[in-house]
Amino acid sequence: MPADAAPDPAHHADADAADPAAPGAAAAPARRDGRRTRGAHPVVAEGVAELLAAAGGPGSRAGLAVLDLGGGTGGLAVGLAEAGHDVVVVDPSPDALAALARRADEVGVAGRLTGVQGDTDDLAEHVADASVDLLLCHGVLEVVDDPEQALRACRRALRPTGRLSVLVAGRGGAVLGRVASGHLPQARALQQDRDGRWGPQDPLQRRFDADGARDLLARVGFSVLRTEGVGVLAPLAPRHGPDLDPSAARVLAALEQDAARDPALLGVAAALHLHAAPV
Repeated sequence: MPADAAPDPAHHADADAADPAAPGAAAAPARRDGRRTRGAHPVVAEGVAELLAAAGGPGSRAGLAVLDLGGGTGGLAVGLAEAGHDVVVVDPSPDALAALARRADEVGVAGRLTGVQGDTDDLAEHVADASVDLLLCHGVLEVVDDPEQALRACRRALRPTGRLSVLVAGRGGAVLGRVASGHLPQARALQQDRDGRWGPQDPLQRRFDADGARDLLARVGFSVLRTEGVGVLAPLAPRHGPDLDPSAARVLAALEQDAARDPALLGVAAALHLHAAPV
């Protein structure tokens, strides 16, 4: 996994990408592609909460073991630690991990939040096999050299009852975004390229459609429990954010929430959020 040298905590960002993981993204202007950012899109936040509950059993308890792979400055990890879970962030960037440590100190969760410099290649050196209840793999599979190897490392780290949260960039959403912004040659390249890339300068190694992402997880021993679209309709809205009155923003958020689970719309999502369990 390459180091993230950007000062912003957006991880493995596509320079033309949407921000489907950001707070309020359902009503915010967005470019249509997936990336890891601070906070979480409501669809992702709710999905992670459901996966925590499933990993922890009825009632969900605090103190679950959470691994955030490529979690950088802790956009999701800090909140999980605040909720009482024990969180390890594995990331290749020392600068991001330093920022993570400062944030953990500031909010008083340093005792429950640990940053480790590493990546998918050496994950077993930092995390014991079958020790993790919930593993977050957000914005990682698009940039690693071998996504199957990365997922095998995730599977080894998970307990048999554990859960995996995967967030990946969506190919279809990227195509629509390039068309909408007038980058038609890039849109055509995305459409035709086997890995869903728009050219040699593309910062992502690949993008996914729903079937491809599910097949990848199945090949390494995961059962996909649910696939959700993230950033489906909101990027198409002609008005966003401050230009949108509160009532319209609520309608747009409801549309986005319903669209997330509409199979017919998965193909146009900026990102895909997959719930999975080891089998």
